[in-house]
Amino acid sequence: MLQGIHWLGHASFRIEDGVVLYIDPWKLAQALPADIILITHGHHDHLSKEDIARISKPGTVIVAPGACRGQLKGDVRAVKPGDSLQIGEVSVEAVPSYNTNKPNHPRSANNVGYIVSVGGRRIYHAGDTDLIPEMSSIRCDVALLPIGGTYTMNAEEAAEAAKRIAPSVVVPMHWGDIVGSAADVERLKKRIGPGIEVAALKPER
Repeated sequence: MLQGIHWLGHASFRIEDGVVLYIDPWKLAQALPADIILITHGHHDHLSKEDIARISKPGTVIVAPGACRGQLKGDVRAVKPGDSLQIGEVSVEAVPSYNTNKPNHPRSANNVGYIVSVGGRRIYHAGDTDLIPEMSSIRCDVALLPIGGTYTMNAEEAAEAAKRIAPSVVVPMHWGDIVGSAADVERLKKRIGPGIEVAALKPER
């Protein structure tokens, strides 16, 4: 289920499954040319112009919220929550991602998470979000969920999100850099409930 999914630390992932797709590339140790780059919102640890430039090539498609468009160059597709698009064989759905009790990521900003359908799997990257009602309608095989608290939901809230979404596997993110620790991963594992695997990947940096 996790084949080709690489956690690059924090909220950054690379998915290799017939294409090379990055989500929120940041502090990259190696730069594989990207077919698709997805950006969840404009904070520097999610929209890194330097890292995006390193992995961009002719034909790279960048998907990002409309507010980020001015910071990006090339083939940029602006999205808002509820939008979907097809890029070759890859289906991309933009879904809501926001804070409910913190000022950092207001709902009005139209930040997004993504559901990526590739290679017969649906992979959900939640972005910087709290536990929100819209998660009850998300269906996926793999859920990449923040657990660090402070700027996103914490481990207990991520466990509740997982119960609502019911993926096969949860990969915790947004820990180990800036906020969050291995202790948060252990709290998630204790709260997750039966039938959902927690795969704590090692960051590839």
